[in-house]
Amino acid sequence: MSILVMKFGGTSVATLDRIRRAAKRVGREVANGHDVIVIVSAMAGETNKLVGFVEETSPLYDAREYDAVVSSGENVTAGLMALTLQEMDVPARSWQGWQVPLITSSAHAAARIEEIPTENILKKFGEGMKVAVIAGFQGISREGRITTLGRGGSDTSAVAFAAAFDAVRCDIYTDVDGVYTTDPRITSKARKLDRIAFEEMLELASLGAKVLQTRSVELAMRYNVKLRVLSSFEEMSDDAGTLVCAEEDIVESNVVAGVAYSRDEAKMTLQGVADRPGIAAAIFGPLAEAGVNVDMIVQNISDGGTTDMTFSCPVNEVKRAEKAMADAKAAGAIDFAGLVADTDVCKVSIVGIGMRSHAGVAAKMFQTLRDEGINIKVITTSEIKVSVLIDRKYLELAVQALHDAFGLHRAA
Repeated sequence: MSILVMKFGGTSVATLDRIRRAAKRVGREVANGHDVIVIVSAMAGETNKLVGFVEETSPLYDAREYDAVVSSGENVTAGLMALTLQEMDVPARSWQGWQVPLITSSAHAAARIEEIPTENILKKFGEGMKVAVIAGFQGISREGRITTLGRGGSDTSAVAFAAAFDAVRCDIYTDVDGVYTTDPRITSKARKLDRIAFEEMLELASLGAKVLQTRSVELAMRYNVKLRVLSSFEEMSDDAGTLVCAEEDIVESNVVAGVAYSRDEAKMTLQGVADRPGIAAAIFGPLAEAGVNVDMIVQNISDGGTTDMTFSCPVNEVKRAEKAMADAKAAGAIDFAGLVADTDVCKVSIVGIGMRSHAGVAAKMFQTLRDEGINIKVITTSEIKVSVLIDRKYLELAVQALHDAFGLHRAA
């Protein structure tokens, strides 16, 4: 019997009515002959509420107890979904992470999946169970403690189960009907993509697109799991949503697939840093230890034995970065004249596998921004993406202009 994985996000299970609607979709796939593994998130807003309880109770909380609390939202949804399916005469039962068991590392609040044994669930399928409803986002460490996979971790759970059980496909149900060329809230010209390559989706996810968690796309690409992103609020059809797949499964595509953005970025510049071997390690080592997620990095030309080092990070990590640098300076690990933080910037990126074989894409991007009077502060590139840091007030203008310049409203 073929296995299909279906994941329902928080908005798709926010109420009992929505759970019933999702359960009907599951029942339809069972009727089509699949055994189904359903991964559920907590009801919309529930995880935020639980996180708030933890932070109010203990600002410097024990991460192990944090995981015990915030993972409970998915347990409720899994049980309700199983009960709903049983009321529809579909043989189903709920599974918490430890019952599978989904084995993870011990990095609480950011655990990584290490192993998903298939025996327990396959045995139940063999005994007549048609749907295994699994609480997403959670697992158990080898020390026997409940762990969570980080925000958005239910996407990762779904792809991991699809890989472990060799599923025919992994359907991710959310509140949008697919992957768009950019955020439809910024430009009405945004177009839903029928297909997108793993590499493009990975870049878009890491650069600010909220449709899929980055780690879930990494897993899908590694194990060649076909992902379909679709809305739980629209009628089902064979061509619904967006299929995330291997590049060779895409017949034709535009040079640029999409424009992504990240609004809450900060630009930090260490001034007067000694220009010597090992200085980059001395700077970014303490930042990594402090959990600062550094992205764009630019080092200026040396001037009399000193240089400036600029990097970007999420705006909510600026204080942590400033403390890490101050501590490193106090310890004598580095010396610098000053640290300047600009918290009024954003990152805008273009992504496309077609950039590998087409010259002039970056030049066109820069010219488009110039024509709109937008100054670029920092640039980084990879084989299939170009990212720029600009003033936040120009975010919407930049996204709209780039979307138009590369003709993303038109299909390939």
